[in-house]
Amino acid sequence: MRPVSHRRLTLRVEAADVAQAEALLELAGASSLSLGDAADDPILEPAPRETPLWPDVEIRALFPGSTDLDAVCALLERSCPSAHAFTTGSLDDDEWRAAAQRGIPARGFGRRLWLAPANDPRVPAGLVGIKLQMGLAFGTGEHPTTALCLEWLDAALEQGATVLDYGCGSGVLAIAALALGASRAWAIDNDEQALIATRDNARLNGCEARVEVCAPESLPALRVDVVLANILAGPLVSLASQLASVVVPGGSIVLSGILARQAAAVAAAYESWFEQIAMHDRDGWTRIDARRRSG
Repeated sequence: MRPVSHRRLTLRVEAADVAQAEALLELAGASSLSLGDAADDPILEPAPRETPLWPDVEIRALFPGSTDLDAVCALLERSCPSAHAFTTGSLDDDEWRAAAQRGIPARGFGRRLWLAPANDPRVPAGLVGIKLQMGLAFGTGEHPTTALCLEWLDAALEQGATVLDYGCGSGVLAIAALALGASRAWAIDNDEQALIATRDNARLNGCEARVEVCAPESLPALRVDVVLANILAGPLVSLASQLASVVVPGGSIVLSGILARQAAAVAAAYESWFEQIAMHDRDGWTRIDARRRSG
């Protein structure tokens, strides 16, 4: 009998509550999210920069097999009033990997980046290609929070920069940074499956020698040119001093996973250390980027 590595939760919400429901599911530990029309279910997930137009949206979330989905449902019922029609099930490793591969369409980000599934060798002329085997971790560029970070890397990363990807998920941000000219990257996550996926993806892209993958408690003391943290607003606020201490004077911090209504509070938590704070919104989510003060 195959082991059950993941559990599946499906629910329906009103379109206006999708961003809130996604944030709650990610906070509860979701490994992957996909959206569809609750009536017709025509697609797996809307493309980046697109907002679901359906009045009633079905969200499918995958969680580690040990997750208490009853507690997750209770959280959603309390905090997202339109959430309803909860169903749960199990997924073994083979089913999960097959579903993950179906959910990663090849596409471009910014001017230079091209992300594609591991089995798709095509890269359009003039673009920098990255292959991604999602494995058991969240982060394929499909979600606006990740897309916003990839676009920052494409537009602003300096050649030879050192990068910390805090909450690396699939490792896509660290690997994209290396592909775009970073000299070295550190990728950390408190989810062992995310560390496995990041190492696998680094090998797939031939950059494993330039990225160190570890849990937060194993991260060595370091200073880097860029910190990328695509997590959630609460942890970003609590980690402000720690993340600030890692960025060299004049370096950059890029924060994502933030609901638009939370952006001001997150930005305020970093004002003591950073200047030139900018916010970029998409589909109810915000990316904050800023420059480390010289003092």
